[in-house]
Amino acid sequence: MGILQGEHTLHQFLTQLHQLVTQPPGRRRDGNIPKQQHPVRLSIITQFYPPDYAATGQLIEELADRLRNDGVYVHIFTGQPGYAFQKENAPPIERKDKMLIRRSRTGRLWPSRIRGKAVNGLLFCVRSAFHLLKNCWRGDVLLITTAPPFLPLLGYLAHLCFGLPYVCLLYDLYPDVAVELQVVPAHHWLVRLWNLVNQQIWKNAKGVIVLSPSMKERIVAKCPEVADKVAVIHSWADPSWIVPIPKQNNWFAQQYDLVEKFTVLYSGNMGRCHDMETIMEVAKLLEDEPIQFVFIGDGAKRQATKEQIAAMGLKNCLLLPYQDKQNLPHSLTACDLSLVSISPGMEGLVAPSKLYGILAAGRPVGVICEEGSYLCQLIEQAKCGETFNNGDATGLANFIRRLASDTQLAHQMGRAGRCYLKSNFTLEIIAQQYSEVLNQALLTDVKSEDSIAVTEAH
Repeated sequence: MGILQGEHTLHQFLTQLHQLVTQPPGRRRDGNIPKQQHPVRLSIITQFYPPDYAATGQLIEELADRLRNDGVYVHIFTGQPGYAFQKENAPPIERKDKMLIRRSRTGRLWPSRIRGKAVNGLLFCVRSAFHLLKNCWRGDVLLITTAPPFLPLLGYLAHLCFGLPYVCLLYDLYPDVAVELQVVPAHHWLVRLWNLVNQQIWKNAKGVIVLSPSMKERIVAKCPEVADKVAVIHSWADPSWIVPIPKQNNWFAQQYDLVEKFTVLYSGNMGRCHDMETIMEVAKLLEDEPIQFVFIGDGAKRQATKEQIAAMGLKNCLLLPYQDKQNLPHSLTACDLSLVSISPGMEGLVAPSKLYGILAAGRPVGVICEEGSYLCQLIEQAKCGETFNNGDATGLANFIRRLASDTQLAHQMGRAGRCYLKSNFTLEIIAQQYSEVLNQALLTDVKSEDSIAVTEAH
C-alpha cells in the first residue's frame, strides 16, 4: 500500500470511529451555560511531573501554577516518579486551589534503555487512555505533551470521541529523533506510519506549540497545512528565584571547592541528544590549566562520560548527581561559565530548556550546536556568550581561556543574558503566550460548533 493510500485508509478508519462513538454536538457540552461564561478548565496529560527531576515536568508544574493563579481550573494526569528515583512514590491524588493532580502507576522496566523507556511510555499512554474514557471531567481544552512521544495520539482520539479540543505541546519531534539516533531506519514502515498519524494529529489540533523556530520549520515542511496553527513558545526561568550569587557567598561553590577556580558547568540531562564528546575534548585540552569542569545530572551518556574521565586521567572534572530543585539557584551560580550542547543532526528536533536557567543565573554561556541553529541567533541577540560548531573543542577552549583571564567580560555577558531573559523569557511572559493559544483553541472550537449547528438547522 502506498503512502497516500495508507493516509486515506487511516483517515477513513478514524472517521468511522468518530461516527460510532460521538454524540450530537449539542449533547457534548455539560449544562446550558455557554463555555465562555465559566472559567477555563484545562486538562494536562504528561508522564513526568514533580517530584520527578525531568525538566519537562518541572516546567509544566510552574506553568500550571501560573495559569491557576490566573483563574484557570487545571487538572493534571501524570505518573509516579520514574525519571529519578530519589523519591519513589507521590500521592495518587493531590488537590490545590483550582488544581487537581492524579498520578497513575509508572512502569520502570529498563528505565535507562531506549526500549525500556518506550515500553514504560506505552504503558502510561494506555493508562491515560483509560483515564480519559472513565473520567467525566475532561475540561474545556486538553493540553497534551510529547512525554512520552506518542501521547498526542490520545488528544486526537479524545477529539474524535468526545469533541474535546486539544493543543499539542511538542518537546521533541518524533519519529525524527529516533531516526537520527539510529533506533529505527528512516524508511521503516513504523516511521512512515508515525508521520502519517502525526499529520492527522496536527491537522485536527486547535494549536501546536513548539519550543524553537527550527522545530516549527521541520513541522511545516512535513505538513504545510498547519503552518498557521504552529506557535513558537520558548521555555523560561524565574529571575526572582534564580539570582546571581557571588561564588564566595555560595554554599554550593564552597562545598565543592569551586570558589577560587574558574568553573565550567554542565547541568542537566547527559542524553543521546547532547554533545558530551566535544566537552570532554575541551576538558582534555585544559587539563593543565586552573580550570574546573563540573557535570551535574544523569542520562544515557553519563556512564560513558565517567569512563572517559577515568581513561584520560582527568583531574579537572567533577561528576555530581541531580540536585534537588531547591538547590538550583546555588548550583547554577557556582560556576563562571555554563555549557549547552546539542548533538549533530538534532537541530529542530530538541530544544535545551537548561539555557533559560543559565541566563537567569547571570552567567555567560557557551553553546555547542550546528551552524545555523536558532541558538546562534539567540545567543548573538542576547550578547551572553558564544556558539561553537560540534567538534570545535579548540574554539571553545580558547573562549574559556579568554573569560578566565577577563572577568569583566564574563560579568558583562552574564548581565546581558539575564537582562535578555527578563525581557523575553519570564514565566509571566510565556504563560500569557500559552493563554493566547489555549483561548484561541476554545474560540475556534465554539465557532466550529456554531457552524455545525447552523448546518444541521438547514
